[in-house]
This record gives sequence, C-alpha cells and structure tokens, in this order.
Amino acid sequence: MSCQNQSSMSEFLLQGLPVQPEQQRMCFTLFLGMYLTTMLGNLLIILLIRLDSRLHTPMYFFLSHLALSDVSFSSVTVPKMLINMQTQHLSISYSDCVSQVYFYLFFACVDNFLLAVMAYDRYVAICFPLHYTVKMNPELCIFLVTGCWFLSGVHSLLHTILVDQLSFSTKTLIPHFFCDLTAVLKSSCSDTTLNELVIFVEGGLFLIIPFSGILGSYICMVATILKVLSIKRISKALSTCGSHLFVVALYYGTIASVYFVSSSGKSKEKDIIASVMYLIVTPMLNPFIYSLRNKDIKCAFVDFVWAKVFS
Repeated sequence: MSCQNQSSMSEFLLQGLPVQPEQQRMCFTLFLGMYLTTMLGNLLIILLIRLDSRLHTPMYFFLSHLALSDVSFSSVTVPKMLINMQTQHLSISYSDCVSQVYFYLFFACVDNFLLAVMAYDRYVAICFPLHYTVKMNPELCIFLVTGCWFLSGVHSLLHTILVDQLSFSTKTLIPHFFCDLTAVLKSSCSDTTLNELVIFVEGGLFLIIPFSGILGSYICMVATILKVLSIKRISKALSTCGSHLFVVALYYGTIASVYFVSSSGKSKEKDIIASVMYLIVTPMLNPFIYSLRNKDIKCAFVDFVWAKVFS
C-alpha cells in the first residue's frame, strides 16, 4: 500500500468495539442509555447551578464547567460510535478523524485542569475559611476557568497540527473505535518520533503539573486538619472534599488504565474496554458523585421540581 500525505486521504477505517454480532443490539442499547444519562445528569447540574442562587459560589461555578466539559467530552466520540454500531459502517473521514483527535484532547485536558482548580478552591476553603470569599473572588474564578480552556486549546492544537503533517496508507485501519491520538500515530506510515517526543514532554507536563497541584492542595489540607484534630473538622473536610477526591481518583485511575496499564500489554481489546470506561462511564458517574451526598444540589433539585409541578 502506498503512503499518502494528508491532502490525498479521504477516510480511515475504524476497528470498532470488540463485540460479537449477537451482542450488538444489547451493547447499543446499553451505551445509548449511558450516553443519555451522561447528557441528562450533567445538563441538569448546569441548569440547577444556573437557576439556584444558593449554588452561585466558586465551587459550583467550577463544577458547572466540569459538567459542560464532560457532556462535550462524551459527545466527541460516543454518537459516532453508536452510529457505527447501528449501521456497521466503520469508516470515518479524514477531517472528522482529525477533529476527534483535537476535541478529545481538548476536553480531556479541560477536565484535568478543572480538577486542579477545584482542588485549589477546596484548599482555600479549608485552610483559609475566613478569607475564602476574598481569595476566591469572581475575577479570580473567571481567570482560572479561562486559563483552563485556553491552555487546553493550545495543548490540543499543538498535537493536532503535528498529526496533520503525517502520511497514511491508502486503506488505513485505526485500531480503535475512535481516533485516539496514540492509535492514529500507530497507523501512520510516517516517522512519529517528533509526535511521541511532544507527547512525552509537553503532554507529560500538562498531566503532571495539575496532578501535582491536586496532591499539594490535599497535603496542605491534611496538615491543616491535623493541627487541630477533631471529629467535627474531619467530618466537614470529608463532606467538602469527598466528592472531588472520588472524582479525581476515578479520572486519574481511568487515565492510568488507558495509557499506562492497558498499553503495556498486547491486548487491544483491553485498551478499548479501558477507553470505554474513560469516555462513557466516568462522565456518567460524575453528576451522581457530586449530587448524592450534596445537600445544596439536592435542595436545588427538589425546589426545581416543586416549582415545575406546582407552577
């Protein structure tokens, strides 16, 4: 097969999900239900935060952006995956594939930065409770969120431009159910040394720096709590940080399973299953994690339903 540059490529073939034909309908129904749950849960959180004045605080401001990012993150890949499952047409155009690479990296990076910003917010709330409203003022919150979206755009644009310089064979098979960056690089017939170097250096920094910020924030919080140890303070810290800590563990745990644990083996099926967890399950669970133990969101939801029913 001849190696062609990006201008002459029209489409790629996706490997798709490792699902038996007799299981296709069941898996389609399952993933469709999970995607709709993701959309409904996250959009409901955004709506409640928008409508209820009790939720107009920095923590919920950041949470609304996380919910928006999760909705967008799932929408980058899941609808195309569902269409492919239903039609058994596994091709994707070159432009759509590059777009998937860009937006997948973009929203994954937004989540990464937002989790770090939310950890800083919790750090200020616990370590400087009397100065919280002064330190976490609206101008700072807007600046932090804008920085998350801007840096994520720069990050994803860099990798997308490098992918656009690669060449591919006439019938390229992407060994995945969507255009994941690493899968696209493996499918190229060009030298991808530069791409891999940028992923290792720049991508590594964009992952390690936010994670280090989260880790440092929690170390400071633990140190502050231990200075005056009491059941009340521990209970308050858990109620304040428990949901965020669980989401952080889920987010970085699935990243590790996708890009470190599963990739170390030879099974492509394990890679794909890990990606399903990362792309579908995590965004679906986030609204439940933040709402089940959150009195403010529960009250806002009850008030919202009550107003709609009896208005």
